[in-house]
Amino acid sequence: MKVTEHIAQAKDTLISFEILPPLKGKSIESIYDHLDPLMEFKPAFINVTYHRSEHMFKKKADGSFEKVEIRKRPGTVGICAAIMNHYTIDAVPHLICGGFSREETENALIDLNFLGIDNVLVLRGDAPKNETFFEPDPHGHSYAIELLDQVAHMNNGVYLEDDLQSGVKTNFCIGVAGYPEKHFEAPNMQTDLTHLKRKVENGADYIVTQMFFDNQKFFDFVKKCREMGITVPIIPGLKPLTSRKQMTMLPRIFHVDIPTDLSSEILKCKTDKDVELVGTEWLIAQSKELKAFGVPVLHYYTLGKPKVVRQAVEAIM
Repeated sequence: MKVTEHIAQAKDTLISFEILPPLKGKSIESIYDHLDPLMEFKPAFINVTYHRSEHMFKKKADGSFEKVEIRKRPGTVGICAAIMNHYTIDAVPHLICGGFSREETENALIDLNFLGIDNVLVLRGDAPKNETFFEPDPHGHSYAIELLDQVAHMNNGVYLEDDLQSGVKTNFCIGVAGYPEKHFEAPNMQTDLTHLKRKVENGADYIVTQMFFDNQKFFDFVKKCREMGITVPIIPGLKPLTSRKQMTMLPRIFHVDIPTDLSSEILKCKTDKDVELVGTEWLIAQSKELKAFGVPVLHYYTLGKPKVVRQAVEAIM
């Protein structure tokens, strides 16, 4: 089923989870071990992130260095198919611009369509690790809206080859990212919302937000979206805060604020175990308030912390 169909049929707020692909060399069992403790909550769908390749410098026999491209985690197609087969649950693969040509993207979409995977989340993606700026593939997309357009075109039977007649129409439900605290590259919130509205006008079916720790920022974001005429479902993305280093890492990498009440409590903690307790209680309070607000789905970024997410979901069920 499509994400939007899950939402339309739901009688209460749904639960969904997001996971990382395992590092190359690990088995699919690592995914199952991660998800098994969460499956009793009957999530509507599971998102699988995509991480672009990284550039590294390897020393050659002559002493010089060669820049090589290394992909540390496998792609989403096989993992999503395995999850759907193993759990009989919908999986949502992330598609990104960085590191992929339009041709590679089309082939991935064809594979997803053959596998009966009805949902995709389209993202520009980040700059490669240790690089400052995002650089698109020479034959790829520079912006998420271009990637969205490619998926939307395939939904209309339009493929990259101009002479391809009567192409099969795919039927993807397309999700896009939203930023309650604005995308860090946007000059202001209004510009960021204008770009988001264009994505919806071009075929986006729903929005999943970047993580946030202040619910009021989400409430304000939803209000501004609705005032602009964005009517598609808006799903809040939630992440547990579990270590002191996240106090500086998350604002630096993801450009999100840590509320004063939360940071004050974390600064009192002596160990990361103490931080995890504080973070869990904060996540539970966030979840309860968002559920009371009437969000369609609570989407949890599990990212190696299924135990904390499990505690939060147990508290609101």
